[in-house]
Amino acid sequence: MPKKRSGGGLTTTQQAAKFLGVAALSGAVLAGIALPAAGALGLAAKGTVEGFDEIPSNLKTPPLSQRTTILDNEGGALATVYSRDRTVVPLKDISPYMQDAIIAIEDSRFYEHGAVDLKGILRAMNRNVQEGGAAQGASTLTQQYVKNVFVEEAGDDPDKVAEATQQTLGRKVRELKYAIQVEEELGKKKILENYLNITFFGQQAYGVEAASQRYFSKHAKDLEVGEAAMLAGLVQSPTRYDPVNDTEEASKRRNTVLQRMATVGSISQDEADKAIAAPLELNVSRPKNGCITAVSGAGFFCDYVRKTILTDPTFGKTEEERAKLWNLGGLTVRTTLSPRAQQAADEAATSKVYKDDKVAASVVQVEPGTGKILSMGQSRPYGLDLKKNETVINLGVSNKMGGSTYGFQVGSTFKPITAAAALEKGISPAESYATDWKISLPLNSFRNCAGAPTGTSNWDLQNELESEKGSWDMTSALGKSINTYFAKLEQKTGLCETVEMAKKTGYERGDGKEIEENASITLGGEVSTPLSMASVYASFANRGTYCSPVAIESITDANDKKVGVPKTKCSRAMSEKTADTISQMLKGVVEDGTGTLAGLSDRDNAGKTGTTNDRLDAWFVGYTPNLSTAVWVGDDIGDKTTKMYDITIGGQYYDKVCGGCLPGPIWKTAMTGALDASETPSFNPVSVPRAKEKGKDEGRGEGREEGREEGRGENTGGGNDDKPDADPLGGITLPPGIIGGNDGRGRGGNGP
Repeated sequence: MPKKRSGGGLTTTQQAAKFLGVAALSGAVLAGIALPAAGALGLAAKGTVEGFDEIPSNLKTPPLSQRTTILDNEGGALATVYSRDRTVVPLKDISPYMQDAIIAIEDSRFYEHGAVDLKGILRAMNRNVQEGGAAQGASTLTQQYVKNVFVEEAGDDPDKVAEATQQTLGRKVRELKYAIQVEEELGKKKILENYLNITFFGQQAYGVEAASQRYFSKHAKDLEVGEAAMLAGLVQSPTRYDPVNDTEEASKRRNTVLQRMATVGSISQDEADKAIAAPLELNVSRPKNGCITAVSGAGFFCDYVRKTILTDPTFGKTEEERAKLWNLGGLTVRTTLSPRAQQAADEAATSKVYKDDKVAASVVQVEPGTGKILSMGQSRPYGLDLKKNETVINLGVSNKMGGSTYGFQVGSTFKPITAAAALEKGISPAESYATDWKISLPLNSFRNCAGAPTGTSNWDLQNELESEKGSWDMTSALGKSINTYFAKLEQKTGLCETVEMAKKTGYERGDGKEIEENASITLGGEVSTPLSMASVYASFANRGTYCSPVAIESITDANDKKVGVPKTKCSRAMSEKTADTISQMLKGVVEDGTGTLAGLSDRDNAGKTGTTNDRLDAWFVGYTPNLSTAVWVGDDIGDKTTKMYDITIGGQYYDKVCGGCLPGPIWKTAMTGALDASETPSFNPVSVPRAKEKGKDEGRGEGREEGREEGRGENTGGGNDDKPDADPLGGITLPPGIIGGNDGRGRGGNGP
């Protein structure tokens, strides 16, 4: 056994052996570069590089992950999102103090040596041998830069990070090779610029600009000598010297850097002493990252934009390509969101439905003719804190885009689609049907698009009130939302034609599945989303042309180059005459039908109410020629158990929630706030044929059917009109499946 010195250190023999071992290792590293001349080792500022592989382009211009800024359609900032908080700046926008400080503490001979500092290697070897360990390294700034590029590329993948930082001879050789090439091709100034932009400074700040903003709330170009020294000191160990959590350690490290700057002549000793005597004067800006920081309740819209980039093939053929684009960031995303409309939607949703209510509200607005989504408001705030009633589920969109699992049954808001299908088939608006308040239709009279009957039994359905029996034409049936009329109208029009019209107008299920071809679809038995319904009604407003919804107007990357974005796709869903006729008939809904509480008095407007069975969902969807808005209120919990009877919502008591009495006023508030009072376009005038006046008052129901329900076949019915004490069943209790049943599957229903 070799002898130890009394102090416990290595013997002279051991020191010599260790020195030789380190020297041999260093020699192997240098030899591994396999260069013919010492000049190529980077020992001189310049030299030739021969026999190397081509330098990877990422080392010249590394793909640095940066902040992405999301803007509204006027250029205002909605939110800032990033996987790494970084803003790349040129060297001219970095304080000279910062440049000097990082060189002084990390590589004081930066401008004197090449990629490899031979003196530094020998000095480090000697000191490490003397101290019996690895007390001092010898990596130049260029070598550190190369290593940082590989770490940056590894992202948050722990295996890739480990590979990029493993202490092996092979990695060192590769690092040295690339360092030499980087010196040759970039030069010192560019290397310094890249280094300062890639380096991690702690507190989620990558690059000197983000670090300067985080700790001092100022730009990197404005850093003073003490501030620059503190930031430079962080590079060695951002956690240990974190000034936010340990002011004392951070001060010591800052002072070490200041003294080093004086020693190498970057500043005078007097400057260093004054800066050392000064306390740390932090002005910390807390990081604001993600859609949770979006203004005016636009967090859900912000997340929809994120989902769009991650899912739309326009941004990459594969999921990996799209994720790389998003995570790399540096994007400026100008969206379609109108700040005025968003503020109105947010106010409408939150003022009439509180965040801690048992139910929630969603408001979505779309511009007819362009498909631009102008707002997404929601009563529950965006976030992850359930104790604060926050949620990240966007109730306005499909599951794929961050919404609920299935969407929500749409109730009578589907009836205009059936009407449009009928008109396209040549059925007159004057088409009238005389029915009792409840009827039974054979399901084999409804055939799906494959030509097969939808069932073998009967479909039993009813209107809201027992008094609603008699004769209606299409206009009055829409105004009063008569279920029996629309069941018979669908029977004559054709189930397949009705489903095809729904598809043409952009009606989609919230779970992404195909629309089920059941007879009860005409009464709103199918599920959808507020965004889908707003787009459907925008087709009526746009005189029959459907335009797919879009949320992004333009994107530029970190180099100010344009990135392709999804464009709206417009297609004719129905004739202009059909759409104009629907608009004219739906005007009656807000003028003297179920939606009078929603009607706008200063402009042409049209809409439809909808309420589902057990009042689990209530809707109002309507439009003007230049804006379409869908409002949904209901149980947003997965098991959907909250029935909106005898309930207080937004501080107001409702015996029975109906489409016209809660979603309707929300719609009115959102529309009024979003629309410019100076712009009042009108619907295209059209004459709508009516049935003869015989039996005008018979069976139409004396009250407005603002609360009829879309029967799901599992409850006993019920409803709400202007006579809340009315008993539509006359005290009779019906067994499950009678109302709105569909071959025993419980589909369908009725409602405003």
